[in-house]
Amino acid sequence: MIKVGIVGGTGYTGVELLRLLAVHPQVELTAITSRKEDGLPVADMFPSLRGRVNLAFSAPDKADLTKCDVVFFATPHGVAMAQAPELLKAGVKVIDLAADFRIKDASVFEKWYKIPHTAPELLEEAVYGLVELNREQIKGARLIANPGCYPTTMQLGYYPLLKAGVIDAGNLIADSKSGVSGAGRKAEIGTLFSEASDNFKAYGVAGHRHTPETSAQLQRYTGQKVGLIFTPHLVPMIRGMFSTLYAKLTRDIDNAALQALFEAEYKDSQFVDVMPFGSLPETRSTRGSNMLRIALHRPENGDTVVILVVQDNLVKGASGQAVQCMNLMFGLPEETGLQQIALLP
Repeated sequence: MIKVGIVGGTGYTGVELLRLLAVHPQVELTAITSRKEDGLPVADMFPSLRGRVNLAFSAPDKADLTKCDVVFFATPHGVAMAQAPELLKAGVKVIDLAADFRIKDASVFEKWYKIPHTAPELLEEAVYGLVELNREQIKGARLIANPGCYPTTMQLGYYPLLKAGVIDAGNLIADSKSGVSGAGRKAEIGTLFSEASDNFKAYGVAGHRHTPETSAQLQRYTGQKVGLIFTPHLVPMIRGMFSTLYAKLTRDIDNAALQALFEAEYKDSQFVDVMPFGSLPETRSTRGSNMLRIALHRPENGDTVVILVVQDNLVKGASGQAVQCMNLMFGLPEETGLQQIALLP
């Protein structure tokens, strides 16, 4: 059994990890930390876990995380980089769901996240945890930088086209929407029910933290300079993410060949569903599951290809993807414990 610790178990990604790992056949939940909720039974905070998780939260200084085989950090940016060096030294594998190790250049990280990077020596070692594109690297990793939710949709949507060299990498546009849970489990005016409900708004238009992460990763797959315009939006639903991606074709290719690029690329990726050309995926088709669905369109058979991508921002966009990485790191089939079917209605 894999002994698992979770640092920051009270947020949405933390409880999503608990939901998934509580029924994982190869996992023993060992420690769940929270400074504020020290001693509180997990099931008292999250009644959905009654009978499944019998641990109590423990303060970080009381939890001996070095006894774990792997520790997930479901924490604000900056926490994992402070604790990861000691855990790695003790032989514990680390999966960070925040941004501490996603950007290889410490100065770029500091520019966008406004905090100093305290473990720059680990940046080169950290493996970017997008399983479908980095499967072999993840298998041998001891430190995983779990991708951001929006970047997951953008990378899996653009990758087959960039790899084939059929689009202009300097002219990519991503119009993305997320449910309110993407903002985290905290009290802020913008995410109050009466503010977010019955409302729709853009944010981060002048620049969003996920832009440098996504651009750097996409740059790995093309010799052109990547130019990405990314606009995120907040929509009045709890969970779900929808990215509409636009790209200009640079050579003549028919729709069947476009579809074949995606089907060939993801034929062995059971958590990426390439739908028939012209399909209209819905966020509810992924809710509560680790599935990401993609559909291609080509308006009037012109030179613009439109890629529609949907996922659950808390599962494939965060905790499910992290569990997928853990499975590979410990030699398990990547689908272990992740075969939940999406919730309908």
